[in-house]
Amino acid sequence: MLKEAISYSIDPDESVKLVQVTDPHLFADPEAQLLGVNTAHSLDAVLNTIKAVEYPAHLLLATGDISQDYSNQSYHNFVAAIEKLKLPCHYLPGNHDDPRIMHLHMQGPRVYGDRRILAGKWQIIMLDSTVRGKPGGHMADGEMELIEAAVAAHPELHTLLVMHHNPILVDCKWLDQHCMDNGEAFLDRVTAMPQIKGLLWGHVHQSLDQMYQGKAGLVKLMATPSTCIQFKPKSPYFALDAQQPGYRLLELKPDGSILANVYRVPGNKFSPDHESSGY
Repeated sequence: MLKEAISYSIDPDESVKLVQVTDPHLFADPEAQLLGVNTAHSLDAVLNTIKAVEYPAHLLLATGDISQDYSNQSYHNFVAAIEKLKLPCHYLPGNHDDPRIMHLHMQGPRVYGDRRILAGKWQIIMLDSTVRGKPGGHMADGEMELIEAAVAAHPELHTLLVMHHNPILVDCKWLDQHCMDNGEAFLDRVTAMPQIKGLLWGHVHQSLDQMYQGKAGLVKLMATPSTCIQFKPKSPYFALDAQQPGYRLLELKPDGSILANVYRVPGNKFSPDHESSGY
């Protein structure tokens, strides 16, 4: 049975404006570092940058790997950090999260784990692509059933699918080992639905924007940089990039088109340990 969606009163003639942050990899200790970057400080820098640009967002999406150490406190730290944006935050798990701990401790007055969001002319579906104990992802049959039931419930709405893992390869040999293992089949199935206009994810710690020719038309594919370390694009081996922590702003237009851009923290404050061979 399809659970009730959370709804926002946005004029159907108005665009739905979103902020996406992903892969903050927080620790219980706010001074802890991941490969030379203090992840709490880098997340805070991203949030301050978002606040400074005064983008009139309706919602914040947090697309997984909230925690690096699986601690209760890391989730409390995230909820406390995003409070400054004063936005409803919808989240989903990544491969570094423990979904049980996450749902227990990602709690706040504007923090939601709801799977479906209705806003304006759009439906946003928050998916779980994780596989317990594995860095790679898989879109389970139950998730596909959720998508199909949600689209059937609101065939008049454009749909954005949000997940953690990449359903397409990003041309990083080491990183593509940890993609969604049934991504091609998943894309074939979801892009046969004309309502689905975009797919959005994290995980790859780099930016990707491209159009995909699906059975029912073009679909926008988007990956977003991490709020901490960045992976070097097109690298066959593990390598970190010098680009700064980032985020994505999206505008879901009433006609079904999507405007989206990646932005980064200004300056050059966050420099990872480029000698690292993995994490």
